[in-house]
Amino acid sequence: MSVYRSADPVRTYYVYNAAWSFLAALSFTLSAVYYVRDAGLNPLQMVLVGTTLELACFLFEIPTGIVADLYSRRLSIIIGFVLIGAGFLLQGLVPAFLAILAAQVLWGVGFTFTSGADQAWITDEIGTERAAPVFVRAQQFELGGRIVGIVGAGALGLISLPLPMAVSGAGMILLALMLAVFMREQNFHRTPKEERETFKQMAETFKSGLEAARRRPVVRTLVIISLISGLASEAFDRLWSVKILNFSFPTVFGTSDPAFWFTVLALVGTLLSLFTSLILNRLSPDRLSAAHPTGILATLAMLQVIGICSFALLRNLWLALAAMWLNTVAGTLAYPIESAWLNRHVDSRSRATVISMVSQANAIGQVVGGPPLGALGRASLRAALLASGLIWLPIPALYLKLRPTHAGRRGGPPALTKLPPAGGSALMSTGEAAPERD
Repeated sequence: MSVYRSADPVRTYYVYNAAWSFLAALSFTLSAVYYVRDAGLNPLQMVLVGTTLELACFLFEIPTGIVADLYSRRLSIIIGFVLIGAGFLLQGLVPAFLAILAAQVLWGVGFTFTSGADQAWITDEIGTERAAPVFVRAQQFELGGRIVGIVGAGALGLISLPLPMAVSGAGMILLALMLAVFMREQNFHRTPKEERETFKQMAETFKSGLEAARRRPVVRTLVIISLISGLASEAFDRLWSVKILNFSFPTVFGTSDPAFWFTVLALVGTLLSLFTSLILNRLSPDRLSAAHPTGILATLAMLQVIGICSFALLRNLWLALAAMWLNTVAGTLAYPIESAWLNRHVDSRSRATVISMVSQANAIGQVVGGPPLGALGRASLRAALLASGLIWLPIPALYLKLRPTHAGRRGGPPALTKLPPAGGSALMSTGEAAPERD
């Protein structure tokens, strides 16, 4: 019996998730500082890096999925980590714009090899009944790995900014080799042809989503909000670090190195989101799990607008950081609430179609909205960041157009309807935030 066949799949899955989160945090924590300081990227180039990554993931999701469906989930994951590692190594070792773009393609394609294949693998190996608690436990390993990775990136970044990315790349390739030895796959069955995801199926999903949007106001507004958030988010996600690097950092523990401070910022953002989520779940669980949470979703969306616009305008480092964290915390809290709301109000037959349609709309928004705002950022960074916030502005209003039906108020099955049209149109909504990893 080979070594990997004796490895427990649940333990392997936990180690896999902890290692992935650790290595990803090691690479990503200081990447923005590296892009600006070592590679000398301007705002447009910063955004084009994200756009290239988004396009690579979008275009290769289907072709790479064929490996997991036809040949092996395990093989797909191993190939993915080799490519991700190669991308991280290239990015860290060659501080040039074109090399960084090539690195995004490499690691973006690698990510599509792993996306979904890991969850499909563990579900095949242990069964659907045991999968749910394993996924919950795996999230805890991911958080622990992320925090350790952030700290590790800071320590290595004080030596050299490319060092954590290079170590992460080598670690990803080593992880692939370890999985090749220890990862068991005994219950894999080829996905039937009619169930495989293809470009034709993607086009049909998009068409089905458009049809659902025509018939159902909630889907129509869901897609609109996802598109708006994509248009606004790509530029802000890439350019906030450029603004922060324009400030002078105070000296703490004898250093004012941006590597130290960006590590602190990453830790604070992660812990703030975690603590706020735990506090709100304890103090107001009914509101967070309400059948009709559009009020809290509109409030959180408005806080994101305030956070982004304030960040764009403020000239004080600490006030700008507070505004950035406000946006981060509000977005983190909104995602599980809106996801639960969507799943309660979309029937099971169309759920997959709606979720796919929403994700596609967000990706399209990022690809379309990122480059123009990046180009604006070359002329005025403040204008580009402020434009991101203003693009976000319609989202709270879209939430507030939702109201429960009378049946829902009487305690019957929750249902939704729209207010009388204002200015010729009324939309129902939910929001969407792209998950970090499937």
